[in-house]
Amino acid sequence: MSKVYFSIGSNKGNRSGLINEAIDNIDIIIGKVMLKSSIYETKSWGFNSNNFYNICILVESELKPDLILNKILTIEKDMGRFKKTDQYSDRCIDIDILFFDNMIINSKSLEIPHPRIQLRKFVLTPMLELTPDLIHPILKKSIRQLEIECVDKDQPKKVS
Repeated sequence: MSKVYFSIGSNKGNRSGLINEAIDNIDIIIGKVMLKSSIYETKSWGFNSNNFYNICILVESELKPDLILNKILTIEKDMGRFKKTDQYSDRCIDIDILFFDNMIINSKSLEIPHPRIQLRKFVLTPMLELTPDLIHPILKKSIRQLEIECVDKDQPKKVS
């Protein structure tokens, strides 16, 4: 079984409901959800829009990374997400693979670890709840250290 960390976000509709629906779909289609962080609210990153709700989860899965990516894209599409451009935009659901065990993958369709983890407090803060001592396999720093060094000034706020 592989350990896969995901970031899930939403800034349209019932944000927490959509995040929970995505988690349920991941648990059924991809693998057992082992841990969930709290949900955090942050401003949109890279564009001006509604605030996002974000969460990180740990999943144990027998699936290979490319198959997980295909299943994520299907979940997003089935939940109503349609990518119109390569630019950031509002979305009912956004699911990213952050880490897959200790693997480093750099293909045309998939980069693992996610290439912008260290830039995003909305990922690092919930990851701190799950695994503060996880070492980024490329940067060779823990999640805790990456969060301390992160230049993103938008501190996520825990949603009750």
